[in-house]
Amino acid sequence: QVHLVESGGGLVHTGESLKLSCLASGYTFTDFGMSWYRQRPGKGREWAATIGPDGNVYYGVPAKGRFTISRDTAKNTVYLQMNNLETDDTGVYFCTTNNIWGQGTQVTVSS
Repeated sequence: QVHLVESGGGLVHTGESLKLSCLASGYTFTDFGMSWYRQRPGKGREWAATIGPDGNVYYGVPAKGRFTISRDTAKNTVYLQMNNLETDDTGVYFCTTNNIWGQGTQVTVSS
């Protein structure tokens, strides 16, 4: 059974950084890619980044050159490094693979 657990969210100020983690279990980690989405208050989910099973990375508009997705295959973990955060980045960040979603981690950016 696929299980995803996000962590690393918190309260930061504009310009600061956060690194989110997504710990995966229940499947062969390198068989599938992983994506990060976010949901800002009052809005739908937005795709931020994907790392493919081959390690190739892809970024959506929210990443805007400030986010970096990576993985540690030894730890079955995918990361989202977020730099130079803006108040507009506030929201819940989710990881997902194979239509399975984690519970999300809250990111709040204060000015």
